[in-house]
Amino acid sequence: MHTTAICFPFDLFGGGGTAAGALALADALRDILADSRRETVRTRALSYRGKVRLRELAFETVEAYHDWRTSARSAARPALRKRQFLLWLSGNHLGVLPVYEELAAGADTVVVQFDAHLDIQNFADSTTEASHGNFLLHARGPLPAVINVGCRDLLLRREYVRRHYRRVFPAGEWEARRVEVLGELVEACLPAARVFFDLDCDVFDQAFFPAVAHPVPFGLRPADVLAVMDALWSDRVAGLAVSEFDPGRDRDDRGLATLAWLLEYLLLKRHERSPKSPRRIK
Repeated sequence: MHTTAICFPFDLFGGGGTAAGALALADALRDILADSRRETVRTRALSYRGKVRLRELAFETVEAYHDWRTSARSAARPALRKRQFLLWLSGNHLGVLPVYEELAAGADTVVVQFDAHLDIQNFADSTTEASHGNFLLHARGPLPAVINVGCRDLLLRREYVRRHYRRVFPAGEWEARRVEVLGELVEACLPAARVFFDLDCDVFDQAFFPAVAHPVPFGLRPADVLAVMDALWSDRVAGLAVSEFDPGRDRDDRGLATLAWLLEYLLLKRHERSPKSPRRIK
């Protein structure tokens, strides 16, 4: 039971500056792993010591961008096929699209997406080219079922949204009936062979997480995201993607500290004993 962490510092077509966020997260993860190796006292970190491999894909030349989607899928594929836990540290959200495509090629999967925006933007001023705001419209082939938690989009029509999302739980609905939403999420994910978490950092309220380029009011608290992950946790959770972390907008490293803590928290959940399947919430 191993974890593969891949730093994919891609931030073209929206989210400029987030490549630095992926690199900063990779550095934070290296520090976590180095601390676990140096520790001489028995701690919970022993559970993942020697079981996490970190790989970084570089975009140092123009040529490196030419086939970015294929190279990303090739990087994610071995971990997913071997049922390893995948940590995908992307720059912008578009950099997670190849992971969605690779998930669709395998076992039946539900992606639980934490995002302030539904990534199907088609307004008059929206680009028709693939971007971090419309990437679900540009998949090569079918996508896994996607459930959004925390969106604050107000103008997309419901029938249009239903064509692309299995369920959407806006931030207001989460706040009004969180226990019921947790129960509905568990029921929706129970039939799936795999569950994958996708965290776009703008899902957080700016008061807790300032390090995003396009903050939206009335966001989730970090504890809200944690509650959903805990409710859905089982050995069928295949990994986590993180995107849209812009360290240039961070304050006192609040965003970096939040994400680094979450990465280590999930490593412990993955590598210590965990329940076989999530419990129904009554």
